[in-house]
Amino acid sequence: MSNTKLSFADILLPVPIPRLFTYEVTAEHIDKAEPGRRVIVPFGQKKVLTGVIVQIHGTKPQNYDAREILDILDDQPAIVDQQLQLIQWMASYYMCTPGEVLNAALPSGLKLSSKSMVQKHPDFDPDDGAHTYSDSEWKVVEALEEKEHLSYDEISQITGVKNIYHLIKSLSAKGAILIFEQLIEKYKPKKERRVRLQASLENDLLALEALFQKLEKKEKQLELVMKYLREVPVNELKDRNQLGVSKGEFLASGLSTSSLGTLVKNGVFEEFDKVISRFGEPKKKEAVIPELTSLQEEKLSEIHGLFEKKSTVLLHGVTGSGKTEIYIRLLQQVLDEGAQALYLLPEIALTAQILRRLKKVFGDKIGIYHSKYSDNERVEVWNGVLSGRFPIVVGVRSSVFLPFNNLSLIIIDEEHESSYKQYDPAPRYHARDTAIMLGQIHHAKILLGSATPSVESYYNAVYEKYGLVTLETRFGEVQMPETALIDLKDERKKKRMHGDLSPGLLQAIEQTLEENKQVILFQNRRGYAPYLHCEDCAHIPKCANCSVSLTYHMYRQELLCHYCGFREPLPSHCEACGSAKIKTIGFGTEKLEDDLKVLLPTGRISRMDYDTTRTRSTYEQLIENFENGEIDVLVGTQMITKGLDFDHVELVGILDIDRIIHFPDFRSHERAFQMMTQVSGRAGRRSNNGKVIIQTNNPEQPVFHLVRTNDYKRFYQMEILERESFHYPPFVRMIKVLFRNQDKQLVWETANHYLKSIQTSLGGHRILGPQEPLIARIRNQYHQEITIKLEKGGISIPKAKEFLTQKMEELQQDKIFRQTSVIFDVDPQ
Repeated sequence: MSNTKLSFADILLPVPIPRLFTYEVTAEHIDKAEPGRRVIVPFGQKKVLTGVIVQIHGTKPQNYDAREILDILDDQPAIVDQQLQLIQWMASYYMCTPGEVLNAALPSGLKLSSKSMVQKHPDFDPDDGAHTYSDSEWKVVEALEEKEHLSYDEISQITGVKNIYHLIKSLSAKGAILIFEQLIEKYKPKKERRVRLQASLENDLLALEALFQKLEKKEKQLELVMKYLREVPVNELKDRNQLGVSKGEFLASGLSTSSLGTLVKNGVFEEFDKVISRFGEPKKKEAVIPELTSLQEEKLSEIHGLFEKKSTVLLHGVTGSGKTEIYIRLLQQVLDEGAQALYLLPEIALTAQILRRLKKVFGDKIGIYHSKYSDNERVEVWNGVLSGRFPIVVGVRSSVFLPFNNLSLIIIDEEHESSYKQYDPAPRYHARDTAIMLGQIHHAKILLGSATPSVESYYNAVYEKYGLVTLETRFGEVQMPETALIDLKDERKKKRMHGDLSPGLLQAIEQTLEENKQVILFQNRRGYAPYLHCEDCAHIPKCANCSVSLTYHMYRQELLCHYCGFREPLPSHCEACGSAKIKTIGFGTEKLEDDLKVLLPTGRISRMDYDTTRTRSTYEQLIENFENGEIDVLVGTQMITKGLDFDHVELVGILDIDRIIHFPDFRSHERAFQMMTQVSGRAGRRSNNGKVIIQTNNPEQPVFHLVRTNDYKRFYQMEILERESFHYPPFVRMIKVLFRNQDKQLVWETANHYLKSIQTSLGGHRILGPQEPLIARIRNQYHQEITIKLEKGGISIPKAKEFLTQKMEELQQDKIFRQTSVIFDVDPQ
């Protein structure tokens, strides 16, 4: 752009302030100033932030002097227009600021950070006699004589002082140093050291012949030259010498490193760095599309027909019905059209297995995007989407923020999963609903897939807002697994339990292992035991910062809070009465794994939960080991319920499900039905011998019968009637207003003051609370919450949101109430 009249830019900054900021674009940067490019700007007195240009204009701000943009980082926009539209929609819908959305959207590698540095003060005179200096201070002064500036880490190494802040403060007060912020680009491209012949040799055969003669008696050097010419033949030198060869691979066969150094020094070879992808170079691969059955072909045709009338279609297919094969066919059609597709999954664990299946078909056309990838890897995927290298992206909820510019299809697998909801920090968005809006922005088609759709999605399909396609049989006509219930009350009364396992479940596990088949056991609580209990005084160790008991983790020999991370060593005596009679209550995945190793001494037992899958490689290795038959029994939390596909699992055991059914939440029965159905669906996917055993204290619960008969429609009918009777989604839109403060009384007063300010306008019948949530204190902050139900059609929801935001802003103008954090959670899960 060369229009010099455009001298101001409205910039979106990653700060929780609901506005854009106008900066001056100097002549130095005017040619690069364009919406979507990242910029560095000063903010406040000392901060420097990475922002994004939203608009260029010539209007000077009226009420302040615009500061200058410091630099423009991109040669091409890093943010596309559709992303800016999505950011604005999310800020409005989820009642947060565009800056908070931008902060979540940009991967860390695309945000510049600053590092404090120290330099010598230009007026510093060490001989003026005004100050005395310690030995550590003199070391810093002397180091700054040799080096222009030092980082805090370098000062610590020079002085041997770990905590250097007092030292720096003292030197600054004496006028010896200045502190400044050095900007650091977080993203670092991966580079490979390569070797090539000097350019003068690539076109001169006579010079090459002379080189051979010169090296005739220098065998090691001659061997290096000959090795290079075998890899880059003389007749291809003009085309291939520029790229050279990898230095590491070149020397890998035992060639002399020192001889190469001599040849470089003598001008025969040269070394250089080449930026390479962390995901390898693109390779051409013929896609091998899986054959569809006649039923799958029929359902694919139905989906295409519905896409002509509706933008969103729900594919309701029972577990093991072959939904993934239909997804693959749709993805291939997108590739054939030269467009982009997004394949959303709820869990990182699931991406590992699905990815292997997709890689066999699409090779390196797939980009993967999730939090277990490094900052650098995520930036490369981001740039790969921009450049078109990755026309298909497989990822978790943050993938909705990627810079798609030709998005044609969004697949949201396991659309019912609560993992799609972002709880903290803002934006508290639901990836499924955000992806549907993303599809509307791009005019893309959206396919929702699930064996147990959310009640809201199925309601939208029943009332024809979405198209509906059903797959009611498993792939290959495999039968659904047989489900049995075991009454724990009866087993305990007869004293037949083996720890937390009933004899029926234990016997079924042993029989399955004898048949060389595999078992999955689902227990949705990690750790060894939920809490410790003193038998003498009934004391239970609690978290110092949260109103929850501490979970016992045996492998660490410590008590851990799953909310704030507080931990303390396992006590040998009760801290309240001193008694040594401390016992564990309840059980988690760790205890279940431990018990099974005793009960099944020859069985190979492994555990899949947050504690055992902290890195990408451990996720992938665990799933691969189970697929390869190296694990007999896999114990896991909800991670194992999410669409994983294993050939040899014949038995699934479900433990402690009553806790989920009776959880005080309007979605508890829906979640229990979904979890039981999903984990049951891991059994018998390649045979008709699958079996599911559910341990419960109340076998008469209606939800168990619906799981046994796999009757989702009946479950939906019962659930939707209850939702309508008690005014819950999908009949109302819910907004939760959460208040947080370290002062319990103040947070209660703030919540009640806010309630009074909204009650008259909204009506008391739409408001629940304020009340303490189930966990009233987290990270030393006391909580109060108000739940607002806005019926669809009875009130303007956008206006209600504006009203609620306005009242929050008025509340925070009061210096007393301003101390309390007020958070909006739209569509809480």
